[in-house]
Amino acid sequence: MKILAIDTSNKPLTVAVLDNNELLATETITTHQKHAEFLLPVIEDLVNKASLKPVDIDRIVVATGPGSYTGVRMATTVAKTLAMTLNIELVPVSSLLNIALTVGKVDGFINPIFDARNDNMYTGLYKWDGENLAEVLPDRHTNIQEWGKQIAQLNDPVTVVANTDSFDEELTNNDADTSIVDHFKVVPSATLLGRYGANLEAVTDIDAMVPRYLRLTKAEADWRQNHPNEDESNYVEKN
Repeated sequence: MKILAIDTSNKPLTVAVLDNNELLATETITTHQKHAEFLLPVIEDLVNKASLKPVDIDRIVVATGPGSYTGVRMATTVAKTLAMTLNIELVPVSSLLNIALTVGKVDGFINPIFDARNDNMYTGLYKWDGENLAEVLPDRHTNIQEWGKQIAQLNDPVTVVANTDSFDEELTNNDADTSIVDHFKVVPSATLLGRYGANLEAVTDIDAMVPRYLRLTKAEADWRQNHPNEDESNYVEKN
């Protein structure tokens, strides 16, 4: 199975082309967030380096969020467009789960975190169950105070994988057995994403797959405030 894996949910842009578990070509860019400028050329370059054509791809695995609104939307849109145009399988994976994959199979829980500013975070809780990284607590947008209470109740060790050190003190200042991965090592890997997504079930309705923002965009929040009595679906229809 030839797989194209894409993650642009945060500052790094990472793309990989695989043949089942074998890595054929990959590139990760961490120096900027010009994903709109680089994503398609990177995909084209890697497919060529793998000595493939777009029609040779059997499956696309994409990180669909949470994360940067623009990055999440871009990766999802490109993946859907390619999947529909080329009639190939499409597999969405949580961007937080992809970060959790970077620490490998550790004992206890894995707690991936993206900084959402002002003491807020995107986070979830995972644990390995055989070859499956099971979701223990669903991905969410929350604040450090509420999440700290959740972590404090855990009995098993917790490995925190965060792209920021903003929450280190709060997460370690409790009774939980918490360790924090070096933040400079927290870089998403399209290779890990593609290998993990190779064993997941593809979506049955490509068009229905949407980004997982986990919170309203500012435009949506403003619209709701200005239209408190209207159906939420009207936001899409009128914008």
